[in-house]
Formats: sequence, structure tokens, C-alpha cells
Amino acid sequence: MKKKITVLTFCVMVFALCSSTHAQQTGKIFRIGILDSSTASGSAILWEAFRQELSKLGWIEGKNITIEYRFAEQKPDRLPELAADLVHKAELIMVPGNIPALAAKKATSTIPIVMANGDPVGVGLATSLARPGSNVTGLASLGVELNTKRLEILMDGVPKLARVGLLRLPGSILGQDVQLKDLRAAALALTLKLEEIETQPEAKGLESAFQTAKQMRVDAIMTTVTRQFFAERKRIVELAAKYRLPAIYFQKEFVDEGGLMSYGADYVDLYRRAAGYVDKILKGAKPADLPVQQATKFEFIINLKAAKQIDLTIPGRVLERANQVIK
Repeated sequence: MKKKITVLTFCVMVFALCSSTHAQQTGKIFRIGILDSSTASGSAILWEAFRQELSKLGWIEGKNITIEYRFAEQKPDRLPELAADLVHKAELIMVPGNIPALAAKKATSTIPIVMANGDPVGVGLATSLARPGSNVTGLASLGVELNTKRLEILMDGVPKLARVGLLRLPGSILGQDVQLKDLRAAALALTLKLEEIETQPEAKGLESAFQTAKQMRVDAIMTTVTRQFFAERKRIVELAAKYRLPAIYFQKEFVDEGGLMSYGADYVDLYRRAAGYVDKILKGAKPADLPVQQATKFEFIINLKAAKQIDLTIPGRVLERANQVIK
């Protein structure tokens, strides 16, 4: 009888302790920081997908999480300062790509960092996909690998394509440099002339870049994969139409704004999946033990309305390969 009472007492104590611990956990509000090199309006559709997925996983703003937003407003040189600020206010930092991820990593080697997209292994933020080995993990968008495919699609879709204008950010940027190396090699293999046009991602800079492209007599336009160009997608699409230049973009949201073609990973899907990483880490998992996952959903979209606007006839064989054709 005494043994039964002792065992019963022990079970009650363990239950009480577990209940107390659970109560403390459910009463805790975790602080998530978002470090983005672009703008709040330009990134809204992606962060909304992230928040919605967090909510489905039981993480509600004001209830058990708070989110601190830091947008560099198209000025990457502000990222180190913003990252340093978040280190004092967040228990986990979310980043949308290589540049903010590098800034966050420089600011902290202990706070978990989750990438919604980018190339964590390529830019040295993770040892390998299977074992990141640091405080950084998340999703790889395969941006570099897909750039070559975009160039091939552009060649198939635009008759007599010989010269491609490539909008890029000024200077040497690690993530962009990797893309440029790949694109230069791909253009050479396809016997295409790649005209690199440096531009600031704002109205005046982009207008000047398209004027330069026209002066260079390029046959089509594409951009490097950056958050800054994504944030300015509406303006870029409008300028491509104004200067009557065929273009292929890296996200479907460009086509949603009236762009001609896009081929790339489904970024909304990547941001939803990033919420799963946050869920695991807030429940105790270590970033170093969470494998980096690659993009699995890809979309090729063609907008025939945009093609008609610039008098471009896209070959039927190209239309047949598209996941979606907007008429």
C-alpha cells in the first residue's frame, strides 16, 4: 500500500510539474524579428503567406508571438545596423535572402536565423544542406541554377535573340556575384551577348537603366534575383512595356503585374514552408540540426496580353511548356 501511495504521489508531482512547465510555455510570448532589404509594401504578399502559415501552426501575434519588422527600404548598407538592433529584441530572426542573412549572421552566431529563400550553402552560411552546422537554416530557392533556364526560355521565346540586357545591382555582392558567374557562362554557351546594366532599384535608376538597354539595342531584358528588384516589380514591368522589351522574370508576381514571362520557384510556398522551421525552433529544435530544404514547386507562366502589347509572337512549342498561359 505504501509503495502504491509513493508511486501515486510521484506521478501527481510529475504531472503538476509538467502542467506548470506547460503553463509557463503557453504563457511565453516569443519575439520574431524580420530583416528585409526591400520595402514593406513590396514584400507584403510574401510575409502575409508566412504569417498565415504561422497562424495555422498555432502561433498568433499578440498571443504567443510578436513580430518586429526591419526594412532597409532598398538600401542594403542599412542592414548591419538593423540586424544589430534586432539582436537585442528578437529570439529568432527571419530573412528573405542572402544579403540580409549575411548581415544577420554577422550580428549574431547564437540567435536562430531562418532563410525563406536564398543559397545558404553557396554563400557560406551553411556547411551543407543536410547539416547546416550553424545558427542558420531554411529554404534554398535555387536562384542561380534557374537563371540559366530563364536565359534558355528567353532564347526560345524571342525570335532572333542575340543580345540580352541584364539589370543588376551596383558593385560586388556575394549572392549576386554567384549569379553573374553562372549567367556569363550560360550566355557564352548559348552564343548570346550579355549586356550587364548596373542600376539602383528606384524610379530614376530604373528609367535610366532601360534607356541604356535601348541604346545598347538589346533584344530582351532580365534581372538578377534580388529582393530589391522584386519590390520594384510593378515599375520594372511598366518600363519593359514602355520600351517594348521582352522580359523574363524570376517570380510569378511580375506576371501578376502585367509582365511577359516568369520562371522560378513558388516563393509564396517557400515562405509558408519557412513558417514550419520557425515552429520547430520555437519548440526547441536547433537550426544546426534542421536540414536546408530546396524549392520543390516551380512555375513557368506566359502572359499573351503582354506579348501582344509589344507585337511579340511566342512560338507554340514554348507555349506548350508553360504551366499557365494568360490570354
